[in-house]
Amino acid sequence: MLTATSLSKAHGSRQLFRDVRIQLSAGRRIALIGGNGVGKTTLIEILLGIREQDSGSVHRPSNLRVGYLPQELQTEFVGTALDVTLQGASDLTNLERRLSQLQDQIGEDDDKRERLLEEYGDLQSRFEQLGGYSIRSEAQRLLAGLGFNAQTMERDVAELSGGWQMRVALARLLLSKPEVLVLDEPTNHLDVDSVAWLENYLSTWEGSILFVSHDRDFIDCIANRVIELDGRSSTEYVGDFSDFIIKREARLAQIEADAAHQSRKLNETERFIERFRYKASKAKQVQSRIKALERTDVIEVPQVATLRAKFEFPQPRRSARVVAEFDEASAGYGSEKILQDVSFVVERGRKVALVGPNGAGKTTLLRLLLGEIEPLTGKARIGNKVDYARFTQQLTEMLDLNKTVLQEFKLAIGDPADRNLRTVLGGFGFRGEQADQLVGDLSGGERTRLALAITMANPVNLLILDEPTNHLDLASCDHLEDALLAYPGTLILVTHDRHLIRNVADALIVVRDGTATWHEGVSPELLKPPSISNVETKQENSSTNKHRRGREERKDAARMRNKLSDATRELRKERDELEAAWETTENELAAIQNQMSDTETYEDSEHIAFLTKRHNELKDQAAGLMDKYDAVVRRIARKEAELD
Repeated sequence: MLTATSLSKAHGSRQLFRDVRIQLSAGRRIALIGGNGVGKTTLIEILLGIREQDSGSVHRPSNLRVGYLPQELQTEFVGTALDVTLQGASDLTNLERRLSQLQDQIGEDDDKRERLLEEYGDLQSRFEQLGGYSIRSEAQRLLAGLGFNAQTMERDVAELSGGWQMRVALARLLLSKPEVLVLDEPTNHLDVDSVAWLENYLSTWEGSILFVSHDRDFIDCIANRVIELDGRSSTEYVGDFSDFIIKREARLAQIEADAAHQSRKLNETERFIERFRYKASKAKQVQSRIKALERTDVIEVPQVATLRAKFEFPQPRRSARVVAEFDEASAGYGSEKILQDVSFVVERGRKVALVGPNGAGKTTLLRLLLGEIEPLTGKARIGNKVDYARFTQQLTEMLDLNKTVLQEFKLAIGDPADRNLRTVLGGFGFRGEQADQLVGDLSGGERTRLALAITMANPVNLLILDEPTNHLDLASCDHLEDALLAYPGTLILVTHDRHLIRNVADALIVVRDGTATWHEGVSPELLKPPSISNVETKQENSSTNKHRRGREERKDAARMRNKLSDATRELRKERDELEAAWETTENELAAIQNQMSDTETYEDSEHIAFLTKRHNELKDQAAGLMDKYDAVVRRIARKEAELD
């Protein structure tokens, strides 16, 4: 068991987190969430002994087997994908190598044959008990689940792209079967099929798992606990992501209520002190209350990180009705045909998600659409008056690290006279002084967000986004979702984030088995590998699936709550402001009533006249605020009824 207590860490003058407690015991699968820059990776590295904490302690038994997958590879692999994966079972491969050596020696050395046979028998028995004879097929199964075919398994890892190398690292890690599995954004380099496979695989993991992810569905499927870092402290919630949303809202509501109650009590104490500060008969009570105030720990209401904003995209010119068209098109490179018989039309205003396993031809389809390659047969064309912008992860690598966010943004899109660039950047989460930060000081997620802002700020009527959520935190993913829903043009979205697909897309293009097919709507079955989808279909009528349906119902309920929360956010803010104003007015009214109940007040005729006038004004003000409050409450109820 790995445990940590009272962990604190600061970065310069900024406190990342304090008093963090984590217990990783068998069966615990903990999702670590929080905004970019709150210290999630730092906390992981402290738990692993890579970094030192400022205070607190980590207990990590010396014989505990811990496996870690970082966001970026830190080692270079040598050998084929299958060979590197088998390195995860080095104990078994070493045994296998020794068995092979013994076989050769037994036939060559008659004098030592008996001793060698005895050693061979012992090692063979151990090898069999540890599953050595099935380890190669297990490694192949892991690689296949992560998208490798028989040919790519035998390719040298050095020839693979960074994303495929990360998959090899993940397969090697899973094969090693550590007691504690630590994953930092494991889905970043996976496609929809591989994410669904990994969910299925990890859902039965016997050890403990600590992972960072921005993928709600992945968290919901894997986690049975959620720890949220909010930039100061941490809070642990028992349950999956849907449970976390519900419990966090309840916790924040309770903290807000406690803080409001404390504030009223403190105001009453301060009024008592001010009223009787100079009365000798009350001096002892005044001093007692002053000391009580000094000892009071003021309740702070956590600020839930959010980047939600209103988006005002520049109006693009109107494209033709047909934005993209494929007519029995086929494509490939040299003699290798990647896609064939592709026929569909993307019409103006559609928001389409392009899904399928890596290597199936999604990039080829986009290149065909944009005219970067010619179709081998058939037709592929982009429509008339179509202006497009395309986002890829490579854009983040092209940013100038020595420029500020505003300078880089201005350089990329120009300086249109009719738009305030700071306002535009604010819509993408770079507010105030954040626009003056150096690009080199931004986190990976913030650079992705800047590249997205540059891509989406120009007036284009076709937006093509290729894996835009990689390295984004949950709040930034929400922000992106809002932006895409507000975008007035046509969208082609390539992503493994099924939550984003469900909430934004109105159709799917599924690239699989050498072709691409159009599907209206977003069917959950199309977002899973066929093998997993078929297994779940067979289990649908069994009693064991009741839990799954119950969880899906909880997810739906949570999504509806989130929808209601989003739709009434501004109204609830107005309601809370009216309530706060009414409480302030009532407190002042109570203070005046206290003064008017004191007989000494009536000795000053001018003062009592002022108090009487102010008393009547406050009564009218309080009544008006309460009427407005009731009206807003009724509007919230109507809005919720419309969405129910």
